[in-house]
Amino acid sequence: MDKPVIFAVDDEPAVLSAIARDLRKEYGADYRILRATSGPAALEMVRELKLKEAPLALFVVDQRMPGMTGVEFLREALTLYPDAQRVLLTAYADTDAAIRAINEIRLDHYLMKPWDPPEERLYPVLTDLLDTWWSRFRPPFEGVRVVGHRWSADAHRIKDFLARNLTPYQWLDVEESEDAKQVQALVGESDAAALPLVVFPDGSHLSRPDNAAVAERLGMRTQAEADSYDLIIVGAGPAGLAAGVYGASEGLRTLLIEREAPGGQAGQSSRIENYLGFPVGLSGGDLARRAVAQATRFGAEILTPAEAVALRIQDGYPIVSLADGSQVTGQALLIATGVSYRMLDVPGAAQLAGAGVYYGAAMTEAMAAEGEDVFVVGGGNSAGQGAMYLSRFARSVTILVRGPSLAKSMSQYLIGQIDETPNITVRAGAQVAEVQGDGRLERVVVEDRESGGRETCPAHAVFVFIGAAPRTEWLGDVVTRDGRGFILSGTDLMRNGKRPHGWSAGRDPLWLETSVPGIFVAGDVRSRSVKRVASAVGEGSMAVQFVHQHLSGPILAPRKAVAAAT
Repeated sequence: MDKPVIFAVDDEPAVLSAIARDLRKEYGADYRILRATSGPAALEMVRELKLKEAPLALFVVDQRMPGMTGVEFLREALTLYPDAQRVLLTAYADTDAAIRAINEIRLDHYLMKPWDPPEERLYPVLTDLLDTWWSRFRPPFEGVRVVGHRWSADAHRIKDFLARNLTPYQWLDVEESEDAKQVQALVGESDAAALPLVVFPDGSHLSRPDNAAVAERLGMRTQAEADSYDLIIVGAGPAGLAAGVYGASEGLRTLLIEREAPGGQAGQSSRIENYLGFPVGLSGGDLARRAVAQATRFGAEILTPAEAVALRIQDGYPIVSLADGSQVTGQALLIATGVSYRMLDVPGAAQLAGAGVYYGAAMTEAMAAEGEDVFVVGGGNSAGQGAMYLSRFARSVTILVRGPSLAKSMSQYLIGQIDETPNITVRAGAQVAEVQGDGRLERVVVEDRESGGRETCPAHAVFVFIGAAPRTEWLGDVVTRDGRGFILSGTDLMRNGKRPHGWSAGRDPLWLETSVPGIFVAGDVRSRSVKRVASAVGEGSMAVQFVHQHLSGPILAPRKAVAAAT
């Protein structure tokens, strides 16, 4: 594959030479640096690049150019390279135009001229944008291929696993792709019972594999390096990843255990637009990618997929058992397992799960819904974000919300976007009564909650975002939970000023501490938590400070003895 292109456009020769020089110095080894002195000349070059299918990663464009402004150029160029990152070079007087461009052309960043020194004011911004572009870029394909039927639940599971773990793959539908049939023949698996197939770059393949087998073949880490850690974090959603970053950066030997993919439920979000510091929003996948990079840079160890299945306490130390039979010991434990969307409890839902009925954003299925009619069930922000993303592909998106409106459960900015999207319809006071289809979803029965009347509607997909079920069954009776399974912590454990039964520390429970000293909880799995990404990140980072307070207290038992006992 050719080197990706970074394209600089400025009508001032001295400025263009300076930006080209700085770009070449930092990125010349990995990118082609092209430049042009006007918008029209640059567009002609961009058209030639597109004709050759050359990858283009980044535009760096001056706003004030005669004949065609930077924003006007980007608007045209992005019709050819819509996934390219875009940076506008501005003077102070151009700030308003740059801010408008954030909404008009999804501008990624604007930089005031001059940008000296580039090591501080240019390279950090561009490197981050280029990392984002690489995370989304699909080069001429040389990676994993998945062969199967669109309506296969196993195929959906594998695609979703690869996508959420940021592993590029090519989907080949046996009903539509001749390449799929060719791959089947090449690997000697022409029997439909062998599907789905996962074919790896070295030519090896797996038939109907589970996620752990795929992860092992891809070289993902699924087993811990050590038996004992300063801090074990179960769950790598926003809370767990934040704790991983702060714990590892502050010198704690930190292990994160994630059963599906880093990012958790938030990682499935197509766009998070109200997260502080990202005025144009970011996807859940981008947030997870950045957080994983931070945590691993500081030395945190991340296991995925790896599932915690049991917890016990020995000599005051938590011991976590994993699904593969191994176990790890920690001086402290943070439970950040988040929540799962509740299953749709109506006739047909269980049989059609993964074959038209999907839980969460299921972005892997969005493009397959192009030109089709889909339903979104739920009234929270996740449902709204999912509906907005699906509206880019589907012919129609119908949101079914049980309440009288979206106002009580969804942020106003999302409600406004939904109101302005012509192919999204909101049906308030409505719920799914049944889903129907032969091997795949074909119809949805919608019930009016007030009148009880029912209507059968054709549908190709239903995306479910209803309620939140905590992932705490694996804890048994080790820590105290509320009636819904969420974990109690801090002052919620105190009754009439008394510490919880069996409490062994000579102090009250810390704010995020559970009924067992040294075991903490953060994020959506905590009882009475605020179900927002920002609050989960805050709790995860705060939990590390409480971990330090716990570790600075009296030693409960010799660490080596505990490790030996396990």
